Amino acid sequence: MTSTENAVTTDAAAAAQSADLWVQRTGTRTYTGRNSRGAVVSIGPIENDGSFTPGELLKIALAACTGLTTDAVLARRLGDDFDATITVEGAKDVDADRYPAITENLLVDVAGLSPAELKRLLTIVHRSVEEHCTVGRTVSTGTEVTLQVNGDVAH
Repeated sequence: MTSTENAVTTDAAAAAQSADLWVQRTGTRTYTGRNSRGAVVSIGPIENDGSFTPGELLKIALAACTGLTTDAVLARRLGDDFDATITVEGAKDVDADRYPAITENLLVDVAGLSPAELKRLLTIVHRSVEEHCTVGRTVSTGTEVTLQVNGDVAH
């Protein structure tokens, strides 16, 4: 290994260790995602039991962002101990290699609300997500993504 190759490898290892988020290869098409707080998630192809695909993680992130964004609003109106589940789905367009549409379904018991209270809650929930769900706002408006290979930005 040349000194240049060694420096690049060392720089990459140091960058991974100082990052807040990273994935590390653990096998063929298999990675482990980590954050600096110690959380771990297995990532791999759909054939791998016990792991998420990147597309599944995208959809889970969207649903989780909706949940976290609306949690306080829902708790104020439904009580701190309300139950909620957010399902999320979206078929991949294989030819375009993207998800053209993703649907979330927030399942929460609103039976105790009057029609006026429900209407107000729905307005606030939708407004909260539209204004404050970072993942949803990023997905719906798009974002610039830059890939650097060992810090090289020449491409």
